[in-house]
Amino acid sequence: MRPDIGCVRPIIAIIVVASAFEWAVCESAAAEPVPLPRARPHSAGPAAAPAASTPAAPKSDEPSACRLRLTPAIAIAPSLPPIEGPGECGATDLVRLEAVMLADKTRIPLTPPATLRCTMAEAVAQWVRDEAPSIARDLGSALAAIQNFDSYDCRGRNRVVGARISEHGKGNALDIKGLKLASGKIVQLTDIHVAHDFRDRMRRSTCGRFNTVLGPGSDGYHEDHVHIDLAERRSGYRMCQWAVRDPPPAAPVEPAAEPEVVSTVPLPPPRPKIEAKSMPRKKL
Repeated sequence: MRPDIGCVRPIIAIIVVASAFEWAVCESAAAEPVPLPRARPHSAGPAAAPAASTPAAPKSDEPSACRLRLTPAIAIAPSLPPIEGPGECGATDLVRLEAVMLADKTRIPLTPPATLRCTMAEAVAQWVRDEAPSIARDLGSALAAIQNFDSYDCRGRNRVVGARISEHGKGNALDIKGLKLASGKIVQLTDIHVAHDFRDRMRRSTCGRFNTVLGPGSDGYHEDHVHIDLAERRSGYRMCQWAVRDPPPAAPVEPAAEPEVVSTVPLPPPRPKIEAKSMPRKKL
């Protein structure tokens, strides 16, 4: 049976009107501008500090514990700025050790002054105060000064190019050439003609105070001075290499040979002197 066309036409009209209305709504929505998102606040990057953060605190200028212990009553040692490089060289908490003050306020200068870490300078000062003066008196005079051969120096061990950095390059070592006595005499620690007992006491004294002591017989580089330092080793090993040598024995003196006796033939006795007698002249 054929459907009634009169009923279908109203339905089609309703669909057309609905579609037109939907199209109009979409067209109107499309014509309206879409709001953009708010702009992000300007950022200086991940390294920028927040606006509300407090400024970084300045580095502390408070002295180290060693610096507080090393007072003018112990040593004249003004502080020095840190040394950085080159390479592995450098040190912090440095001082210029100019003199050690004994308990009786006697001033023992280091000539020239030594640039050292505070801890090394403190160890040197305590050794001088506690032991060095009594050892020097074995030579018959009071201690007056200490000859500094080398202190801070950026270099390899034994000045060998390419060698491991020396403790001198860390401000952790001092080379001592000799001592000056109140009498004016200069005593070299490595001089074989200086009293053996004095040099042996110096060796035992320094080896008991410092982690490394190198002198004659150690490596060929310390024949004219003594090296002391506070090198830190994991094993805690301490190195004491200082041969206290004596002069070689004098060569035996051979007795002088007796003079050779040469026999001589006695000369004949001198002839008697004959006086000429005057003869009478003949008459001519």
